[in-house]
Amino acid sequence: MTRKLRDFEGRWRLDRTIEDAKTGGQGRFEGEALFEPDAHGLRYTETGTLQLEGQPGFTATRTYLWRADPAGVAVFFDDGRPFHRFDLAAQPEATHWCDPDHYAVKYDFAQWPDWSARWAVTGPRKDYVMTSRYVSATA
Repeated sequence: MTRKLRDFEGRWRLDRTIEDAKTGGQGRFEGEALFEPDAHGLRYTETGTLQLEGQPGFTATRTYLWRADPAGVAVFFDDGRPFHRFDLAAQPEATHWCDPDHYAVKYDFAQWPDWSARWAVTGPRKDYVMTSRYVSATA
């Protein structure tokens, strides 16, 4: 079944792991993601606790704008700058270049309504994999 932007609307439990190949360190984020309708699509806001190895946990938040796109979904930073686009019907993956770093994401909707996003980030000072798992909190 092909997903639509509105299928993401609502509250999701979010569990994220971060595996840093450069340092060998690990991190974990536990919290929630909320997809709320706005005038142009959905506003994605995540809030939770980020625990990086060897450091005290702290509250972390981020916001993105998800918009319907002819190919599926266009994701923007909260200030409106483009982030990436992905196809909900075919291979849901995308890349983003943030000089000098390369970000590549693969979404997995096979176990819907549970889903995940796996980011591989490489660059001169970065080499990590960040896997986010979403479970519907409104189902």
